[in-house]
Amino acid sequence: MKRTALVVLLVLVLGVASVSAQSYVVGLSVSTLNNPFFVDLKEGAEEAAAQLGLTLIATDAQNDANRQLSSVEDLISRGVNILVINPVDSSAIVPAIRAANKGGVPVITVDRGADGGTVVSHVASDNVAGGKMAGEFIVELLGGRGKVVELEGIPGTSAARDRGTGFNAAIASYGDIKVVAKQEAGFDRARGMSVMENILQAQPEINAVFAHNDEMALGALTAIRASGRDIIVVGFDATDDAVKAVEEGRMAATVAQKPREMGKIAVEAALKYLKGEEVPEYVPVDLALVKK
Repeated sequence: MKRTALVVLLVLVLGVASVSAQSYVVGLSVSTLNNPFFVDLKEGAEEAAAQLGLTLIATDAQNDANRQLSSVEDLISRGVNILVINPVDSSAIVPAIRAANKGGVPVITVDRGADGGTVVSHVASDNVAGGKMAGEFIVELLGGRGKVVELEGIPGTSAARDRGTGFNAAIASYGDIKVVAKQEAGFDRARGMSVMENILQAQPEINAVFAHNDEMALGALTAIRASGRDIIVVGFDATDDAVKAVEEGRMAATVAQKPREMGKIAVEAALKYLKGEEVPEYVPVDLALVKK
């Protein structure tokens, strides 16, 4: 009888724990799903939510800061217990985070940080270190001498700012390496191609390109191949298309992040926080340089 009672009690306890987990609703606001990196991030979050018995409501801001503000406000009104936000713009997201703070909804940021508001944890790679990794590899390939182009991500995002900071720090001590063009291409493949086409026309000598993400790098690669010129291209994110380009020798390298892992870790951190457990202010995700 005692053993039967213990089994019944254990089942009841597990049942209560399961119901408790399932009662939590996590709101996920992604900057854009028109980019395989953020699709992977969302899928990682969904997988973790399913494993942990959480309800996940995901929204796509389509790279529109105003749309993201509206979607976050909607998630708050729908009664989510916690928000995981991947900002379109690190500054423009601040009013949304403050609205969540005012409504008592905790916020975790992922991949890109926020310039204000209260955030309980930030899950991301060290983008400064990643930019430096890319810069050092380009310096190595060029032998400390050459002309380079930097394709920048969306202005105002922490990722673009930090990757650019790391890259420029890496090449700063090499006086024979010159940045001959630096232009924003919005983390977008089509814009990366068109911006690179214009730069190729304006700059007769280019030895290497560093793009703040793989989408721009792949766009730049298309423009370079069409021009018939031989230029080193290094990207950031290690998306499937970029890794394939590296394996085929079309791209020199890409800095590998782990977006699926980021999404997973962010959701796990969300549950820990909701359960009253301690969550670090910053959770780093490893980087690696993918090269042939």
